[in-house]
Amino acid sequence: MATNGNLTPLRHGIYAPTMTFFNPETEDLDIPTIKKHAVRLAEAGLVGLVCMGSNGEAVHLTREEKVAVTKATREALDEAGYKDVPVIVGASEMSIRGTLELINQVHTVGAEYVLLVPPSYYRAAMDEKAIKEYYISVADASPCPVILYNYPGAVAGIDMDSDFMIELAKNPKIIGAKFTCGQTGKLTRVALETNACSPKSQGSGWMAFGGIADFTFQTAASGGSGIIAGGANVMPKLCVKVWNLFAEGKYDEAMELQKILSKGDWVLTKAAIPGTKAAIELEYGYGGFPRRPLQRLSEEDRQKVKQGIAEAMKIEKSL
Repeated sequence: MATNGNLTPLRHGIYAPTMTFFNPETEDLDIPTIKKHAVRLAEAGLVGLVCMGSNGEAVHLTREEKVAVTKATREALDEAGYKDVPVIVGASEMSIRGTLELINQVHTVGAEYVLLVPPSYYRAAMDEKAIKEYYISVADASPCPVILYNYPGAVAGIDMDSDFMIELAKNPKIIGAKFTCGQTGKLTRVALETNACSPKSQGSGWMAFGGIADFTFQTAASGGSGIIAGGANVMPKLCVKVWNLFAEGKYDEAMELQKILSKGDWVLTKAAIPGTKAAIELEYGYGGFPRRPLQRLSEEDRQKVKQGIAEAMKIEKSL
């Protein structure tokens, strides 16, 4: 479990898959901005950060860059006094060997946990037996505990069901799952069977994460452990407020804020990485652009994002 050994324990609450920032001209890593962003999120009350997730453009980075981003994030948190905020790293490769190589590299610079999508390039060959072998083999040999990442849209439609995930959860090194599939029923079943950490109880310490800010309240109501959500890059305090209100039993107030959060988060979801970076730029003065071939938003579309999140950002800035 997450509390074993020298690991920083995972707590219930809000996590963000952090953006990776680049120099707008050269597309080189912008390490100072990566560090500044990590600290801003910790200051806003996030209890963990995920580097090299889908939002972090992991597929656009070399292995050396993934290591550099992980190192910078851990250093930034430590320097700012947030040693209790763990760094989780998206470390998926298409092979077991490659995944373990990457995990070992990021572990040496501060990764404590890893978030892994199933391999999907050879989609027809990726049946449950192959996927189970991937996760179990990696977990058994990894220096970092593993969090399953169920995101059908990014892995050629592979959608792990609750029975399969519950079976994998029997491995002591598989300590959580992220449900970007948005299936709250699945999350409920897995959270129940694993006695997951929740706002009500530490439970077994197993972590059942919602994958989108759009269902922060619903994740808490389903017995989940928190969310790992791209929207938390832009509206971290609002996400934290919804979660904390639920934890305090203020369900009506939490649901009213969730409605505003869902409305704003949908704008960011549709505008994807370019839109989320634009929102950070417009609201916080940094952000820049994704790596090509992801496109930059037009000024008109940037303003549409700003207008779409205005109600949520008014609350964000009041907190």
